[in-house]
Amino acid sequence: MLPTLEELIALRPAAARWTLRGLARGRTGPLGARLSAHRGRGLEFEEVRAYVAGDDLRRIHWRVTARRGRPHTKLFREERERSVWLLVELGAGMYFASRGQLKSALAVRAAALLAWAAVAGGDRVGAVIVDSTARPCCLPPRAREAGALPVLRELVARQPRAPAVPAAGQSDAALRQLAAVVRPGSLVLALSDFAGLDAAAEAHWLALAARNECRLFQISDRLEREGLPDGRYRGGLPGRLETLDGAALRRAWAGAWQARGARLGALARRLRAPLITLDTATPAVQALAHVLKPGARAA
Repeated sequence: MLPTLEELIALRPAAARWTLRGLARGRTGPLGARLSAHRGRGLEFEEVRAYVAGDDLRRIHWRVTARRGRPHTKLFREERERSVWLLVELGAGMYFASRGQLKSALAVRAAALLAWAAVAGGDRVGAVIVDSTARPCCLPPRAREAGALPVLRELVARQPRAPAVPAAGQSDAALRQLAAVVRPGSLVLALSDFAGLDAAAEAHWLALAARNECRLFQISDRLEREGLPDGRYRGGLPGRLETLDGAALRRAWAGAWQARGARLGALARRLRAPLITLDTATPAVQALAHVLKPGARAA
C-alpha cells in the first residue's frame, strides 16, 4: 500500500525524540586535496575588520589587506539553523519489492521520518525529489512545519504507481539540481537504490561532500541481493514478460549486485560518509531507530 500524507504526518511522534546529530558526526578532515569547509551548523560571513593580535591567521581577508595596506580579518557568525537536504529518488525502478513494502514506499516513509527528526532538532528542511518526470522537484529549506509539510506532500504525489522502464540520467539531473542550490555546511541525506550510480554521479557527490556532510541510505530488497530461487518464472514489465530460470541467472545476478555494492561502498569511503542500508522487509521506524536515537552513531 502506498504511503498517504496522513500516514507521513502521523510519523512525527516517532521521530520526536530522535536526532540527526549522530548523522552529522564523522569526517572533519580533508577530502582529497581540499579541506572540508564549514561543519555542523556552519558559519556565515558577517563583516571585515582590522586585524588584532590573537585573530586566526587563516581568516585574514587577503584582498582587503592588499587594498588597504594593513591586515584585515573576516568575522563570521554561527548559523542558528542548519539546512538539511533530502535527496529522494522515486523513479520507476523504485516500484519493486518481493516482501514488506515497495522500495519507493520505504524511501518515502524514511524521508518523512528524517524530515520530522530535522524539525525536532530545530533545523530547516528542504528536498530535491526525482521521479519519472524529466525535471527534479526542488523545495528550498524552511523551518518547522513550513519545511516538512511541502516535502511530505511532494513525496506522496511523486511516488511511482505502476511498473515502468527506468529513465536514464535522472540521478545526474537530481545531483546537478542539488549542487546548484545547497549552501556550504548543509547536511545532505540521500535515499535511493543507487542503481544509476556512474562516474558523473560520483563526481557530483565528491563536489557536494567537499563542503557539506553527506549520508547515503541505500534502499534494497532481498530478492535484489540474492536473486531468484531455483525454478522458472515469468517476469518483466507489462507487455514485455520473459521466462526466467532462477538457477541459470543467479551467478550473473549476484555478480551485478556485488559490483553495484562495491562501487557504492567505494564512493561512501571516498565521501567518508556512513552507508546505511534499509530493507523493504523492515518498517521504516524500526530501520531508522538505531541510527537516529539521541547519542546513536551512524554505522
